[in-house]
Amino acid sequence: MAPDAVSGSSDAPPGAGDVAGPDGEQVRRTENPVDGPLEWIDNHCHVAGSSDLEGVLADAAAAGVVALVDVACTVEQSEQHPALLAGRPDVWGTVGVHPHEAEPDEPRLGRLAELLDEHPDHLVAVGECGLDYFYEHSPRDVQRRVFAAQVRLAHERDLPLVVHTRDAWDDTFAVLAAEGAPRRTVFHCFTGGPAEAERCLELGALLSISGIVTYASAGDLRAAVALAPLDRLMVETDSPFLKPSQVRDKGRNRPALVPYVGQKVAAVKDVPVAQVAAATTATARAFFGLPGGAP
Repeated sequence: MAPDAVSGSSDAPPGAGDVAGPDGEQVRRTENPVDGPLEWIDNHCHVAGSSDLEGVLADAAAAGVVALVDVACTVEQSEQHPALLAGRPDVWGTVGVHPHEAEPDEPRLGRLAELLDEHPDHLVAVGECGLDYFYEHSPRDVQRRVFAAQVRLAHERDLPLVVHTRDAWDDTFAVLAAEGAPRRTVFHCFTGGPAEAERCLELGALLSISGIVTYASAGDLRAAVALAPLDRLMVETDSPFLKPSQVRDKGRNRPALVPYVGQKVAAVKDVPVAQVAAATTATARAFFGLPGGAP
């Protein structure tokens, strides 16, 4: 896809060194793309399976990422999170079943509740869960049942809900209407336009913006970002997927690149990057109940 350049962006700033990427390949270290000691939270990534997790986390810290939330897509990944989180106070996890993995086995979802009981300190949300009618790896009725069950779990534990939706807006809103949207709900990797953004905002939900906002084809998404209040936005990488278009090194996407997402959000909203960093970091802390925030 053709890059959607941001004025003043750079692939890596002066002094950048080499670091192992998510697959262990050597890539150029990517630090904050703007001047100043900005702090960022990557509120949605998938780094647990990285072959060099320590390198990925060190790269993120060098880029100003002060916390990240690693998001589970299966019961098995949810079970692996406690070991990942041990000794890493700036890494948080979730429990959830992605719609691609939805199966007609609701009793198995009880394991998610057990994990929340066993590890309440670092498992901070339910998800990602929702509906995906683009790929339809699981039958639609099964997706809806598994999504609804996780919405109920978020209500029961008063935890944030992380929603994935693709080509399924009406049914996603229907499930949330039937179950009630949890008071802390985010549409991760939001890809809708202004109309979908307004529906999400009317629910009281947040929009999480990924590297897609930098793509030339994402005009509707940028229009949605422009209309959304800054305090209703968060930023994410969804790494190792959806690398920002400004970055052309050979590595896969990684949490260290979340400042490039924030940089584009700032350009769309015509505000300083520092304002986006401060606002999205404060919102993420409050949303997930991380230190320094009030849920």
